[in-house]
Amino acid sequence: MSPHRAARLRRPVPAAATALALVLGLGAPAAPVTASTGAPAVIAWRAASLEITVPNTVNIGSGVAGSTLSDTLGTVTVVDARPGVPPWTATVSSTDFTTSGSPVQTITKANVAYWSGPAIVSTGGGTRTAGQPTEAQKVVLTVPRTAFSARKGALTTTTSWVPTLVVTLPSTAAAGFYTGTITHSVA
Repeated sequence: MSPHRAARLRRPVPAAATALALVLGLGAPAAPVTASTGAPAVIAWRAASLEITVPNTVNIGSGVAGSTLSDTLGTVTVVDARPGVPPWTATVSSTDFTTSGSPVQTITKANVAYWSGPAIVSTGGGTRTAGQPTEAQKVVLTVPRTAFSARKGALTTTTSWVPTLVVTLPSTAAAGFYTGTITHSVA
């Protein structure tokens, strides 16, 4: 299912997405750009008292062909208020990064890696497992990956982490403003 902005939600959707931007320049790195104006909105998905929220827009910077960009995506939070002690798994996926120019230029998701890092907030008991607790365990987002998983305690639980995205800019990439979408979902 495709991700939706909060303003367009008419019914719950099974994912929350972060739109990302990066700039690829020729020569020296360009100044960072902003992918949106104003404070970032938060997108939430709620079903059966299981909710995930993510930052709406993130700028991961600028670089030159052949370099690597790395930055955090902001805080991702799962709140589980379901009865009992059911498990949940949060997954993450990526689109390719593309320009809007003509011809369209693409940095494929094979160049996009992710690592969840550890939980920065965990309340309510239960167990939590980071998908990739350290940078050494980062994974390429060519397929959906587990970002975090947990088995909740008897009370409402909250689990938050600040994932890092690493984008390798191909040496053949054209200069331009590239955008892509990172989607987190929980079930």
